[in-house]
Amino acid sequence: MARDEQLKERWDLVVKKLSNQFADGDTLDLDAIIYLIGVQELGQLDRTFKKDQKLDLMHIAICKLLAPYGYYELDFVDDEGWPHYKTLETLPHLKAGEQSVLMKEAIVNYFIETEYIN
Repeated sequence: MARDEQLKERWDLVVKKLSNQFADGDTLDLDAIIYLIGVQELGQLDRTFKKDQKLDLMHIAICKLLAPYGYYELDFVDDEGWPHYKTLETLPHLKAGEQSVLMKEAIVNYFIETEYIN
């Protein structure tokens, strides 16, 4: 199977499973999935977040997702449990479609590693 086809199948599986689990079957978009990963990585599942904290959660997720690609590294976790990452390499300038593919690939790999999908 071609790499692109495999990524699409795995991405569709992630979207379907997460949408059923967290959105009553309504299809979650890329940003919503990134947010969910941020909440998971923070580990504070039983609370509500302010708007700026939601953006911070998305940043945590993006750093976590792109760490295996060498762009970020976990630096420390603060007293409130929030992880902080340092930039190792500047992200390349990518077109919107290329950015989307990179993030979907990183998300699929994240959920394979966490054994949410195989």
